[in-house]
Amino acid sequence: MLMSLFIPLSRAIDTLNEKIANAVSWALLAAVLICAGNALIRYTFNISSNAWLEIQWYLYGAMFMLASAYTLKRDEHVRIDVIVGRFSRRTQAWIELFGFLLFLMPVCLLILWYGIPFARISIVSGEMSSNAGGLIVWPAKLLIPVAFALIILQGLSEIIKRIAFLAGRIDASSFTKQATTPQDEIDAIKAANNLG
Repeated sequence: MLMSLFIPLSRAIDTLNEKIANAVSWALLAAVLICAGNALIRYTFNISSNAWLEIQWYLYGAMFMLASAYTLKRDEHVRIDVIVGRFSRRTQAWIELFGFLLFLMPVCLLILWYGIPFARISIVSGEMSSNAGGLIVWPAKLLIPVAFALIILQGLSEIIKRIAFLAGRIDASSFTKQATTPQDEIDAIKAANNLG
């Protein structure tokens, strides 16, 4: 009965983090354009600004922090599966469930606990960069609690999916790695070259 309520919640969290990751992916284009524009202006007119450098850092930070939950959703985070990869999918689900409950959630909750006042102090004080011509600092500091709140939500979604899998309500494809294999990438390159 409860699973019928929690599975849609898991899907909603997955959708939220997917939309955020898709939106924040545009920050990469913005960072590249700002970097290129800043380099052109610096070498052409011999002028530069710390604000342009800092905005690149902010955009990179936004991409990294706000897409972390989506990385967890896609099972793309870094881990070493030398031992765990030999177990059955069911045993792996149990190990992942305990990992989420004993490590991911407590650490993320602790970072969120300390990240909220860290960002709040910066917002209230109107903290500015110590660099000449730098930007306000609080948007970068606000990324920390926002990102970890999203990771906590995604962790909750992953816990729901593992429990639903163990209860036989969903199959493992709902949470297994969704990335292409190296052979898939090679085949795609070959197909693109044949079309071109």
